[in-house]
Amino acid sequence: MAMKETTSGNPKVNLAYRRKRNAEEMKHQLITFALMIFLTIVAFLAVAYPKTFTPIFSVPFILLLAVVQVIFQLYYFMHMSHKGHEAPTLFLYAGITVAFLTVLTFMTIVWL
Repeated sequence: MAMKETTSGNPKVNLAYRRKRNAEEMKHQLITFALMIFLTIVAFLAVAYPKTFTPIFSVPFILLLAVVQVIFQLYYFMHMSHKGHEAPTLFLYAGITVAFLTVLTFMTIVWL
C-alpha cells in the first residue's frame, strides 16, 4: 500500500496555502513582538515613576508583566501553539508547577 499524500497534486495550490499560512503566522509574531515591547515600556515606566507607582505595586506588577511575556515567548516565538507540541507543553507546565510548589514550600518554611 502506498502512502496517500494529504496535499493536492497542484503545486500552485500548495504554494498559495503555505504563503497564506506563513503570512498569518508572521502577522501574529509581529503583533506579539509589538505587545512585548509595549509591556517592557510599561514596566520601565512603573520603575521610572516611584512616586506614582509604589514599590508595593511595582514589584508584583512587573512580575505579572514578566509572566505574560514568557507566555508570549512560548506560544508564539517557540511555536508551542502549533499542533504536535503537546508533549513538550505538558512537560513544560509540569516543570513550572514543580518549580512554583518548590519556591512556595521554601518560602513557607522560611517565613514560619
